[in-house]
Amino acid sequence: MRILRAADRAAVPWKNGGGLTREVAVWPQDAGFDDFEWRVSIAEVRDAGPFSRFEGVERILAILDGRMRLEFADSVAELDAASAPLTFSGSESCSGTPLDGPVVDLNLMTRGRAGRMQRLRRGIVRDGLVVALATTRIGTETLHRFDAALVEAPVALGGDAYHLRAVIR
Repeated sequence: MRILRAADRAAVPWKNGGGLTREVAVWPQDAGFDDFEWRVSIAEVRDAGPFSRFEGVERILAILDGRMRLEFADSVAELDAASAPLTFSGSESCSGTPLDGPVVDLNLMTRGRAGRMQRLRRGIVRDGLVVALATTRIGTETLHRFDAALVEAPVALGGDAYHLRAVIR
Protein backbone atom coordinates (compact mmCIF):
# COMPACT_ATOMS: atom_id res chain seq x y z
CA MET A 1 0.00 0.00 0.00
CA ARG A 2 1.27 3.46 -0.89
CA ILE A 3 -0.01 6.56 0.96
CA LEU A 4 -0.54 9.74 -1.10
CA ARG A 5 -0.92 12.79 1.14
CA ALA A 6 -3.19 15.65 0.08
CA ALA A 7 -0.65 18.19 1.35
CA ASP A 8 1.89 16.94 -1.23
CA ARG A 9 -0.29 17.67 -4.30
CA ALA A 10 0.44 20.65 -6.51
CA ALA A 11 -2.38 22.65 -8.09
CA VAL A 12 -2.23 22.65 -11.91
CA PRO A 13 -4.41 24.34 -14.56
CA TRP A 14 -7.26 22.40 -16.14
CA LYS A 15 -6.71 21.23 -19.70
CA ASN A 16 -9.02 24.05 -20.88
CA GLY A 17 -7.41 26.62 -18.56
CA GLY A 18 -10.67 27.27 -16.69
CA GLY A 19 -9.65 26.21 -13.19
CA LEU A 20 -7.27 24.19 -11.03
CA THR A 21 -6.97 20.52 -10.22
CA ARG A 22 -4.78 18.41 -7.98
CA GLU A 23 -3.78 15.04 -9.36
CA VAL A 24 -4.18 12.26 -6.79
CA ALA A 25 -2.79 9.42 -8.94
CA VAL A 26 -2.27 8.50 -12.60
CA TRP A 27 -1.35 5.35 -14.52
CA PRO A 28 1.13 4.91 -16.02
CA GLN A 29 3.08 7.06 -13.60
CA ASP A 30 4.07 10.41 -15.11
CA ALA A 31 1.48 10.06 -17.90
CA GLY A 32 0.08 13.29 -19.31
CA PHE A 33 -3.45 14.23 -20.40
CA ASP A 34 -3.02 12.47 -23.76
CA ASP A 35 -1.58 9.12 -22.66
CA PHE A 36 -3.00 8.13 -19.24
CA GLU A 37 -4.92 4.87 -18.84
CA TRP A 38 -6.56 6.19 -15.67
CA ARG A 39 -6.31 9.42 -13.72
CA VAL A 40 -7.83 10.53 -10.41
CA SER A 41 -7.97 14.19 -9.43
CA ILE A 42 -9.67 16.56 -7.01
CA ALA A 43 -10.77 19.89 -8.48
CA GLU A 44 -11.90 23.16 -6.96
CA VAL A 45 -14.68 24.75 -9.01
CA ARG A 46 -15.42 28.40 -8.20
CA ASP A 47 -16.89 29.65 -11.48
CA ALA A 48 -19.29 28.33 -14.09
CA GLY A 49 -17.72 27.11 -17.32
CA PRO A 50 -17.12 24.26 -19.75
CA PHE A 51 -15.44 21.03 -18.71
CA SER A 52 -12.30 20.01 -20.58
CA ARG A 53 -13.03 17.50 -23.34
CA PHE A 54 -11.18 14.22 -23.39
CA GLU A 55 -11.94 12.20 -26.53
CA GLY A 56 -12.25 8.45 -25.85
CA VAL A 57 -12.25 8.91 -22.06
CA GLU A 58 -14.96 7.83 -19.58
CA ARG A 59 -15.42 10.18 -16.60
CA ILE A 60 -16.93 9.52 -13.20
CA LEU A 61 -17.53 12.57 -11.01
CA ALA A 62 -18.52 12.81 -7.34
CA ILE A 63 -19.13 16.02 -5.41
CA LEU A 64 -17.16 16.20 -2.16
CA ASP A 65 -18.25 19.71 -1.05
CA GLY A 66 -20.98 22.01 -2.35
CA ARG A 67 -23.57 21.63 -5.10
CA MET A 68 -23.13 21.75 -8.87
CA ARG A 69 -25.35 21.69 -11.93
CA LEU A 70 -23.93 19.84 -14.94
CA GLU A 71 -25.43 20.68 -18.32
CA PHE A 72 -25.04 18.29 -21.26
CA ALA A 73 -26.45 18.62 -24.78
CA ASP A 74 -29.58 16.63 -23.87
CA SER A 75 -29.73 16.54 -20.06
CA VAL A 76 -29.06 18.37 -16.81
CA ALA A 77 -27.92 16.88 -13.48
CA GLU A 78 -27.67 18.58 -10.09
CA LEU A 79 -25.22 16.90 -7.72
CA ASP A 80 -24.14 17.37 -4.12
CA ALA A 81 -22.07 15.37 -1.63
CA ALA A 82 -25.00 12.97 -1.01
CA SER A 83 -25.47 12.22 -4.73
CA ALA A 84 -24.23 9.03 -6.36
CA PRO A 85 -21.22 9.50 -8.65
CA LEU A 86 -22.16 10.45 -12.22
CA THR A 87 -20.64 8.66 -15.23
CA PHE A 88 -20.38 10.44 -18.59
CA SER A 89 -18.25 10.53 -21.71
CA GLY A 90 -15.26 12.86 -21.74
CA SER A 91 -16.04 13.41 -25.44
CA GLU A 92 -19.41 14.92 -24.49
CA SER A 93 -19.88 18.66 -24.19
CA CYS A 94 -20.49 19.54 -20.52
CA SER A 95 -20.66 22.76 -18.52
CA GLY A 96 -20.62 23.00 -14.74
CA THR A 97 -22.18 25.68 -12.55
CA PRO A 98 -21.46 25.79 -8.81
CA LEU A 99 -24.65 26.42 -6.80
CA ASP A 100 -24.46 28.32 -3.50
CA GLY A 101 -20.65 28.73 -3.53
CA PRO A 102 -17.49 26.80 -4.46
CA VAL A 103 -17.50 23.07 -5.19
CA VAL A 104 -14.87 20.39 -4.65
CA ASP A 105 -15.19 17.31 -6.86
CA LEU A 106 -13.49 13.94 -7.24
CA ASN A 107 -12.89 12.86 -10.83
CA LEU A 108 -11.92 9.43 -12.20
CA MET A 109 -11.03 9.33 -15.89
CA THR A 110 -10.34 6.07 -17.72
CA ARG A 111 -9.15 5.33 -21.24
CA GLY A 112 -9.60 1.76 -22.49
CA ARG A 113 -10.72 0.67 -19.03
CA ALA A 114 -13.97 0.59 -17.09
CA GLY A 115 -14.04 2.89 -14.07
CA ARG A 116 -15.73 2.20 -10.75
CA MET A 117 -16.32 4.65 -7.88
CA GLN A 118 -18.08 3.64 -4.65
CA ARG A 119 -18.48 5.39 -1.30
CA LEU A 120 -17.56 3.17 1.65
CA ARG A 121 -17.65 3.60 5.39
CA ARG A 122 -16.05 0.30 6.34
CA GLY A 123 -15.13 -3.04 4.86
CA ILE A 124 -12.28 -4.80 3.10
CA VAL A 125 -10.68 -3.08 0.11
CA ARG A 126 -8.83 -5.51 -2.16
CA ASP A 127 -7.25 -3.16 -4.71
CA GLY A 128 -7.61 0.28 -6.25
CA LEU A 129 -7.40 3.76 -4.81
CA VAL A 130 -9.04 4.94 -1.59
CA VAL A 131 -9.63 8.69 -1.09
CA ALA A 132 -10.55 9.70 2.47
CA LEU A 133 -13.42 12.12 3.02
CA ALA A 134 -12.67 12.41 6.75
CA THR A 135 -10.16 10.81 9.10
CA THR A 136 -10.10 7.16 8.01
CA ARG A 137 -8.19 4.06 9.08
CA ILE A 138 -6.86 1.80 6.33
CA GLY A 139 -4.94 -1.15 7.70
CA THR A 140 -2.54 0.36 10.24
CA GLU A 141 -2.43 3.78 8.50
CA THR A 142 -4.48 6.89 9.19
CA LEU A 143 -5.67 8.98 6.25
CA HIS A 144 -6.88 12.54 6.74
CA ARG A 145 -9.33 14.44 4.53
CA PHE A 146 -8.44 13.91 0.84
CA ASP A 147 -5.37 11.75 1.59
CA ALA A 148 -5.33 8.61 -0.58
CA ALA A 149 -3.95 5.09 -0.52
CA LEU A 150 -3.06 2.89 -3.49
CA VAL A 151 -4.04 -0.60 -2.40
CA GLU A 152 -2.78 -3.84 -3.99
CA ALA A 153 -3.77 -6.42 -1.36
CA PRO A 154 -6.81 -6.82 0.94
CA VAL A 155 -6.87 -4.26 3.76
CA ALA A 156 -9.49 -3.20 6.31
CA LEU A 157 -11.10 0.22 5.92
CA GLY A 158 -12.80 2.12 8.74
CA GLY A 159 -14.07 5.59 7.94
CA ASP A 160 -15.72 7.63 5.20
CA ALA A 161 -13.97 7.25 1.83
CA TYR A 162 -14.38 6.66 -1.88
CA HIS A 163 -12.97 3.47 -3.42
CA LEU A 164 -11.99 3.89 -7.08
CA ARG A 165 -10.96 1.23 -9.56
CA ALA A 166 -10.01 1.21 -13.24
CA VAL A 167 -10.21 -2.28 -14.71
CA ILE A 168 -9.33 -3.55 -18.16
CA ARG A 169 -12.49 -4.05 -20.22
